[in-house]
Amino acid sequence: MSDIKHVVAVMSGKGGVGKSSVTALLAVRLFRQGFRVGIMDADITGPSIPRMFGLKEQPASLGFGILPVRSQAGISVMSLNLLLPHEDDPVVWRGPLIASAIRQFWTDVAWGDLDYLLVDLPPGTGDAPLTVLQSLPLDGLVIVSSPQELAVMVVKKAIKMAGMLGVPILGLVENMTYATCPRCGEKLRVFGPSQGERVAQETGVPLLGELPLDPHLAELCDRGQVEQYEGAVVPLVSALLPLPQRSEKG
Repeated sequence: MSDIKHVVAVMSGKGGVGKSSVTALLAVRLFRQGFRVGIMDADITGPSIPRMFGLKEQPASLGFGILPVRSQAGISVMSLNLLLPHEDDPVVWRGPLIASAIRQFWTDVAWGDLDYLLVDLPPGTGDAPLTVLQSLPLDGLVIVSSPQELAVMVVKKAIKMAGMLGVPILGLVENMTYATCPRCGEKLRVFGPSQGERVAQETGVPLLGELPLDPHLAELCDRGQVEQYEGAVVPLVSALLPLPQRSEKG
């Protein structure tokens, strides 16, 4: 019950760099341009997508599958957090159960007709990212990093993992590159100088853009109103739109 034209995963390798925020912003940007968009929250043990979109409704279970929950604007979302009694209940699962849940999000969810399905991957290079990269018909990856050297080191692991599995990388997004002083407008490099250009040169992955550290975005995500964000958005859409049409169905 799904016809999905393009599947794009968002990956970081390192936690805390804003991968889910970039996924959400990308989904909102695509939706505003008139595309039918869904988000598969593959971060089974640390999901944050439902909170960003203010979703608490449980997915409807039908005879032919599970219906994703629609955001206020109309973005389809599936996350394990939507199936829990309370959003702060932990998911204490081993790798095989996590991998099985991700596969079911692809096979058992009736996504309907989508132009783009974005997959929010968990940090690391373990079972969950491996399941997505090997099981889903990905058109490519968007890699998210931050200026910190530690984040760059771990993100390079994710880039190498994608190369080992033959998954194309659409580009790199550096998040939290700077904060803008509200008084003078100066760009403050809170986490050190930008590493985006250097990482792009060293890995051959194109730099798609840089995102600022924006307190307003954090506030909207906490309130479940990420769809109202009007601030800086990385130019990801131009990297995604040239993707060839796909004939496979989910």
